[in-house]
Amino acid sequence: MNNRKLAERELTKEGPRRKGGTPRRGRSVTVNLAESPLGWLHAHGHLEDRLFDAGERLRADYERAQLAPSVTMRWDPVRVKGSGGEGLTPGERQIAARQRFDGALRQAGRGLEDILWRVVCAGETLPVAEKALAWPARSGKLVLKLALDRVADFYRIT
Repeated sequence: MNNRKLAERELTKEGPRRKGGTPRRGRSVTVNLAESPLGWLHAHGHLEDRLFDAGERLRADYERAQLAPSVTMRWDPVRVKGSGGEGLTPGERQIAARQRFDGALRQAGRGLEDILWRVVCAGETLPVAEKALAWPARSGKLVLKLALDRVADFYRIT
């Protein structure tokens, strides 16, 4: 059983770039679009580029802020290359990412942060998130799109 959907992306300072931008000769990376629920939704045409980009920005801030639970003490330093935080210490970049993450969730509004966290940050599929939130089947996609639209406004993604 092969659950991989591989795509070639140009590697830029901001991260992997989808096709459609100005092609340059540089490094590229192969990404698995089926790896995250957002990637799967985008690859199957259920999310437009703007909403997918908003979700990826939110996930990146979640990871940069190191908000994921950990079982033991972490001794490794915060290392985020190409984060756009030139002149900031690693701790300051982590705090800035936390502030952006919190601001994006505030922009999404009460009740929408649950679906954002579950699908974008925790990587749950929509059916699993719907069941955990006790929502009707097939309601998660609509609510997720609404939440991602507000997050895209926060990040000023056009």
